[in-house]
Amino acid sequence: MKGFGTRETELIGTLARVPDALVMASLRRTYDARFKRDLLKDVGAETSGYFCETLEALVRGPLAQDVHCLHDALHGAGTKETVLNDVLLGRSNADLRAIAADYHHKHRTTLESAVRGDLSAKTERLFAMVLAAQRAEDSAPVMQQQLDQDVAELHRATEGKMGTDELAVCHIFAHRSDGQLRAVSAEFMRRYQRPLEKVISSEFSFHMKDALLRMLAVAEDRAMADAIALEDTMKGPGTKDRLLVNRTVRLHWNKQHLQQVKGAYRHKYKKELAQRIKSDTSGHYESALVAIVGH
Repeated sequence: MKGFGTRETELIGTLARVPDALVMASLRRTYDARFKRDLLKDVGAETSGYFCETLEALVRGPLAQDVHCLHDALHGAGTKETVLNDVLLGRSNADLRAIAADYHHKHRTTLESAVRGDLSAKTERLFAMVLAAQRAEDSAPVMQQQLDQDVAELHRATEGKMGTDELAVCHIFAHRSDGQLRAVSAEFMRRYQRPLEKVISSEFSFHMKDALLRMLAVAEDRAMADAIALEDTMKGPGTKDRLLVNRTVRLHWNKQHLQQVKGAYRHKYKKELAQRIKSDTSGHYESALVAIVGH
């Protein structure tokens, strides 16, 4: 970045090679101390567009990028519900606590109050339950008695009554581990001959439906859910570039999961994820995303 012009290929190669969040944080601290500058600001000054956003997301690291995305989604005109779903749903209790603490530290307001001011009543209740970070841990075994109760309660709250008991459904989705939700979905299908996904789609609408379907998809197959989410940013006319950047960089920090997502994408769409990204992006922006996901 020094002097006239920017050597973008070297910049991509250096930042996309950083293996994990701790090394990126160390790189940033060392750069800032050695040159008495700010790496994030320098990258922002030397690049532009979605190429810039991709490199900035890498430099921030996963936690700071999640907080940055949330603040961007919750401020200004409207709420970017898809971003809230991406960042907050299907996360571990430890992740949610870290995100909430960093959000409060950076913005001097609680994440709960920021979300409360931007969502409608019942959707706000769902996210309040999620942000309470009281999910059963994935290490906990699936309990048969709890499973039977959850399946019966979900049926009662949806197709088993006039209207929908939305809060009862939200309570189960927000408090059960992925393994428990996966078992609930399978047992619901066995007992009532209806996919739980279709029941949610027919009983809910708008952001609440999208949020519950995201939670269910992640619980049933996280890698496939993320592969489909990536394709959703690129299919149809135009590319949802900001979502593509955020979703791709978030995968970068978990190499094992990234490989699983690439495999799921290959299985579902019969092509490589990098090939698909190359067909929908261009220039240094394309090079950066392809470097992140690997050829």
